[in-house]
Amino acid sequence: MSTQTLSGGCQCGAVRYRITGTTFLPHTCHCRMCQKAGGNYFMALASVAKAGFIVTRGEISWFRSSEPSRRGFCSRCGTPLIYEAVARDNTNVTLGSLDDPLAIRPEHQFGAESRVPFLCEVLSIPTAVSMDDPEEDGVKLAEVASSNHQHPDHDTGVWPMESKP
Repeated sequence: MSTQTLSGGCQCGAVRYRITGTTFLPHTCHCRMCQKAGGNYFMALASVAKAGFIVTRGEISWFRSSEPSRRGFCSRCGTPLIYEAVARDNTNVTLGSLDDPLAIRPEHQFGAESRVPFLCEVLSIPTAVSMDDPEEDGVKLAEVASSNHQHPDHDTGVWPMESKP
C-alpha cells in the first residue's frame, strides 16, 4: 500500500487525473481481456478508491468489456486509463499513464493462464536507446522528437493544441 498524491493522463493530454489516497494491489494482469485492452502482453495496474480518483481535465470514455466490468480511456488518443468492476468501490489505474510510472511497482501477477510463455526471455533481448537508430523506416527519429505531440508528464493547466474540445 502506498499513500501519496499522484497525477497522470492520456498521451494527448485531453484527459488528466489525480489520485489522492492509498493505492493498493499493484499488479500486472496477463488475462486475455487486459491484453486486448492494452494492445500488449499485459497491463500494469494499481487499485485506488473511486473517491480518490479525480478527473481534473476532460472526460473519460467507457467500453463495457464485460457485464461486471468497464474500461476507461481517452476518446481522442485511445490511451487506456482505468479498469473497474462497476459494483466495487475501487478502480484500477494503468501504471503507464501515471506521470511517474516508477511511483508504483507491481507486486502481484494475475491472469497467469494467458501469460505469454516468452515474456521473461524478452528482457534478455539486446537493447538500444530509441535515438540510437538515426533513421527507422525512412523517418528520421530526430524529426519525430522535434514534432512530438505527446503531452508532457505533468499538469500544464492548458489544453494541448491538438486536443482542444
